[in-house]
Amino acid sequence: MGSNTFKGGVHPYEGKELAKDSPIKEVLPKGELVFPLSQHIGAPATPIVAVGDTVLKGQKIAEAGGFVSSPIYSSVSGTVKKIEPRRVAVGDMVNSIVIESDDQFTEVEYTKTADVDALSKEEIIGKVKEAGVVGMGGAGFPTHVKLSPKEPDKIDYIIANCAECEPYLTADYRRMLEYPEELIGGMKIILKLFDNAKGVLGVEDNKPDCIAKLKELVKDEPRIEVCELKTKYPQGGERQLIYAVTGRAINSKMLPADAGCIVDNVETIIAVYNAVKNGIPVMKRIATITGDAVTNPSNFLYSMGTPYTQLVEAAGGFKTEPEKIISGGPMMGFAMFSLDIPTTKTTSSLLCLTKDAVSEVEPQACINCGRCVEACPENLIPCRLAQFGNTGRKAEFESWHGLECIECGSCSYACPSHRQVAQSVKTMKKLVLADKRKQKK
Repeated sequence: MGSNTFKGGVHPYEGKELAKDSPIKEVLPKGELVFPLSQHIGAPATPIVAVGDTVLKGQKIAEAGGFVSSPIYSSVSGTVKKIEPRRVAVGDMVNSIVIESDDQFTEVEYTKTADVDALSKEEIIGKVKEAGVVGMGGAGFPTHVKLSPKEPDKIDYIIANCAECEPYLTADYRRMLEYPEELIGGMKIILKLFDNAKGVLGVEDNKPDCIAKLKELVKDEPRIEVCELKTKYPQGGERQLIYAVTGRAINSKMLPADAGCIVDNVETIIAVYNAVKNGIPVMKRIATITGDAVTNPSNFLYSMGTPYTQLVEAAGGFKTEPEKIISGGPMMGFAMFSLDIPTTKTTSSLLCLTKDAVSEVEPQACINCGRCVEACPENLIPCRLAQFGNTGRKAEFESWHGLECIECGSCSYACPSHRQVAQSVKTMKKLVLADKRKQKK
């Protein structure tokens, strides 16, 4: 086993006390819901409904556009009003299905599995694929692809990412407290696909109540154990988590499967459970609506397609007008210009802050202190990579291993000169990768 942590990282203000004690509450959507056809890595889904069609809750409205793709289901009953490009959280215009809810939530009948043990491996993967399960920690990679490695017998570890290291987020924490049986059930289903694997639940040690509850549930499970991780950002990063749990290292040219590992986050594993056991597709998930500008920071079970505005309303609205609104956490999330944006499979939180602390400070010259180097979990020299990025030196950027950056933001956080180190590196990384794609064509 690994060292239960990794080299580097930072300790930002956690902010989890705002919402951690808020039990999960369901928010029923109203009015118009928007379902972008690209809610995952890979090919966009293809609509199988037309304008004017009546749909039911749980009905498939778009099918996977290829192997690396994922179907989409309606989370309400109602009428298809439009199929047109709509703005999504990252600012892109994405072709979307627009459904007007009838507020009845008339639902399809789901086919439950009486005996999961009787299912073949192919049937399990088929159910995961059909249900539209993707990586719901933010990446959105179709889960059926991840569960279909070339050499399944070489998979040694199925790692549940229960770290939730991003500040302010508490959705996974509430899931582990309130639905631990579904998490364990999902892990047991995934383990059926890999005969030689052990299941590991990696939980940061700032969640002792979750650790105790999960340990109690797996005490009689010989193939599942709980691994206590040091609380440090980005402990939930895929490479950092694998190293902390197993001692195995991977780089940008490797997949976790190359190190004998498969990593899924809490929400994804519970989605696998619901898909295989209950036949329920992905159309709901938990999100944290938090920040010092929110009246009642909360954790909500919401229907995908619901606009962010309705989730903020459910949290009591704003007690003060926020200067900064972030989809995701403060380290790897991205600022939003509007709340009239639909939620998707990868929407895990909305952070609303009274002050925009980043814009309040003026970046100063680099003092070559090396703190960004100490903080970098990938053992890079971020200040040098940022310099290459700012001056357009692509070859030097690549030769100094800039493509290994995981874009965690630890360097910017650690910089005493308040330089936007991570942004410079991230921008240059995109440019270098774009050049490589052009060369392949």
